Amino acid sequence: MKKDIQIPEVSNVYMAVVKEYNEEFQCEDWNAYIINNKDVELEMVIIVSKGFDEEKGIETSLFRHKIDNLPANSFAKVELLQEDVIKLSNAFNVTFFENSKMFDKKYLFKKGTIKESGVVTFTRTQNLRPFVTKQIS
Repeated sequence: MKKDIQIPEVSNVYMAVVKEYNEEFQCEDWNAYIINNKDVELEMVIIVSKGFDEEKGIETSLFRHKIDNLPANSFAKVELLQEDVIKLSNAFNVTFFENSKMFDKKYLFKKGTIKESGVVTFTRTQNLRPFVTKQIS
């Protein structure tokens, strides 16, 4: 029965960790975002996140997030990542429906990869389509 379930490969949906200024608390925060770089809306997006360090046996609680609809070519903030959490590996399991078909993908940010020196800036001249067109809340 399990072998009959086919989950297609995910493309043009990404997780990103972004460092940005928090006006309210006047500090720099790391935030996780989901990016829909498709020309179609994603429905019933479920994101389950967890931080962990297998060597030290550390594991955070699971966080579950739901986005009813993520419009085409848009993004949404998923969660704030505290300083203690970015020192760990961070996994984001993303499940969503596109045209009534279920998709699932795990995104992993390995321990030590979320840091100032790892920040990448994308420009429109790179072949990425302008994916940050509108933010949903």
